[in-house]
Amino acid sequence: MIDNLTDVLADPVDGTALTLDAPGGPLRSAAGRTFDVAGTGYAVLTPAGLDESLGDSEDMVTARETFLSRGHFAPFVEAVTASVVQALDDAEVPDDQQVTILDAGAGTGFYLAHTLDQVEQARGVGIDVSTDAANLLAQAHPRLGALVADLAGRLPVRDASVDVITSVFAPVNLPEFARALPPGGRLIVLTPAPGHLDELRAPLGIDLVDAALTEDIRRAAGEFFAEVGQPRDVAFPMTLDQESIANQVAMSPSARAINPDELHERLDGLADPMTVTAHGLLLTLRRR
Repeated sequence: MIDNLTDVLADPVDGTALTLDAPGGPLRSAAGRTFDVAGTGYAVLTPAGLDESLGDSEDMVTARETFLSRGHFAPFVEAVTASVVQALDDAEVPDDQQVTILDAGAGTGFYLAHTLDQVEQARGVGIDVSTDAANLLAQAHPRLGALVADLAGRLPVRDASVDVITSVFAPVNLPEFARALPPGGRLIVLTPAPGHLDELRAPLGIDLVDAALTEDIRRAAGEFFAEVGQPRDVAFPMTLDQESIANQVAMSPSARAINPDELHERLDGLADPMTVTAHGLLLTLRRR
C-alpha cells in the first residue's frame, strides 16, 4: 500500500516529497535521502539514530493484538470509527471522494482497519515507532500503508495531506497534527480517563490515570484546534479471565517499571475471572 501513498509521504528531516523508484522501495527524497521499505511492507521514515526501545516490544505487540482480537475494547473501537464517520459527514464529504485517515500511534492497526472497513472511500496511514508493531500494521488492511516514525518529531507526511487524524491511547503532537491537516480537518483523540482499569492498576501497583491528562490536551489544543461538541465519555465493564488480564497488563508500558517476579505474584492474587472498568474520553477537534 506504500506505493499508493507517495502523494502524502514526506522526508521526516525536511518535509520534501518522496518518490518510489520501484514497487517495494526504497523511497527517495528530493534531498537525496533514501528510506527503506521492509519486506513485510512498512516504510521506515525516521531520521538516523532513532531509539527503537521507545516502541513496544514483540511481546507487548503480541499481547495487545491478542487482547484486542477478543473484543474487550470493542466499545472504544466503535466509538473511534463512529467519530471518523461523523467528522466526514459534518464536512459533507461525498461517498465517492477519496479521503486519507492517519492513525498516529497505530500499533497493530486494529482501530484503523475497523475504520477503513466502515469508510470504503478511505485509505489509511498508520504510524508507529515499533517495528514489531509495524510488521502487523502493514498487513492489517489492503488500503493501509504502515510507517515506522517518531511521533515526537516531524511526521513523515506533507502539509495538509490528510483529512482525519486519530490518536488512540497514544502520545499527541499537536503542532504536527495541525500541520498535517487542512483547515477544517478533524483530530480525534481517545485518552484514558480516571477510573480506567483501576480494579487492575491498584492491586498490581500500576499508576492510576492522571485526571489532568485530557484537560492538558484540551488546553494545549486551543492554539490549533476548536472543539467539536463536548468530550464523549466512553465507559463499560469487561469480564476478563486470567489470560486476558495477563495480556492487558503485558501490553501496557506502565507495567514495565514493576519487577517481573513481583508482577506475576500480584497477578496470581487476582480473581479469575474479574470485572474491570474501561473508561476513556473521546475528543473531536477541528483544525482552525
